[in-house]
Amino acid sequence: MIIVIAPENDVPNEIDVLNQLFQEGLHYYHLRKPHKNNAQHRAYLNQIDPKYHNRVVIHSCHELINDFNLKGIHFQEQKRIECIDNPGRYFKDLNMFGKTISASFHEPETIEQCYFEFDYHLLSPVFSSISKVGYKGRGFNVNPIDKTIIGMGGATLNNLAEFKALGFKGVGVLGSIWNADNPVEIFKKINHHFEH
Repeated sequence: MIIVIAPENDVPNEIDVLNQLFQEGLHYYHLRKPHKNNAQHRAYLNQIDPKYHNRVVIHSCHELINDFNLKGIHFQEQKRIECIDNPGRYFKDLNMFGKTISASFHEPETIEQCYFEFDYHLLSPVFSSISKVGYKGRGFNVNPIDKTIIGMGGATLNNLAEFKALGFKGVGVLGSIWNADNPVEIFKKINHHFEH
């Protein structure tokens, strides 16, 4: 399973590249744009070919799940801590039927102890981050945890086998895609690795 995370700040040709990634088989795109408001998120989604909306997971402005046919919603760590203790109230006004719910974590123990059943969990940093300076990898081994855990942090073509060996069911990629000269080619190679 491969998740491509949106670059925090818009990059040139971002939507064109994104639509190409979808054409090449991207099924999980995490729309994480912390500096965009509701209207800017809408404008961004409206630029994506609507047939791919069901592959987009939104990190903020969760209410947009009611207006677009999105794949699901994601909770950053702080938002998860604030909302999941009383999930009934949080989800009351959201049309979540058939949608995914995922969350970010920074400690394997927190995933293990989490009673809420997320569809998958992002755990970081596994290896030192490509996009965040000074974000040092911790080499988590999640083999003993019987949950779907996706490794984030420093995923490159060279260490995908290590993610698998550590028990991750997939990788989240940001820097290795968006910092690449040819992001679509890099995605195809990573995707090929996980399909075989």
